Amino acid sequence: MRRHALTDHQWERLRPLLPPRGTGRGRPRADDRTVVEGILWRLKTGAPWRDLPERFGPWRTVYSRFRRWQHAGVWARVLAALQADGDAQGDLDWSLHFVDGTTVRAHQHAAGAKKGAATRPSAARAAGSRPRSTSGPRAAASRSPSS
Repeated sequence: MRRHALTDHQWERLRPLLPPRGTGRGRPRADDRTVVEGILWRLKTGAPWRDLPERFGPWRTVYSRFRRWQHAGVWARVLAALQADGDAQGDLDWSLHFVDGTTVRAHQHAAGAKKGAATRPSAARAAGSRPRSTSGPRAAASRSPSS
């Protein structure tokens, strides 16, 4: 079994939660299991869609299916169904909580900055660095007539 492949048991649990195949008009839909495994591979590795291994089929097919199902709410329904099933079987420990960076604010003043506001470099950084150019206003100011 490949590292990111679904087991037969996992696939049999997931398959009925996915949208049914079309009416048979047009081009036949690529194999759902192969596409889902391609999506899982991409999400687990974080690689660009274009780097999807050939065994999952064309990357555009996998990407478009992922996006269509995302917009249709398929992934949210799959997650809810799997969570409900796991909870009913007592497999979930709801006393554990996970928080990621999307829900944690860095500081009470971290939000609300005006868009496009210029930022000033810190005084410590400016004091510790030499001028990068001898021309311009700084250089003219440093060349005083008394020198």
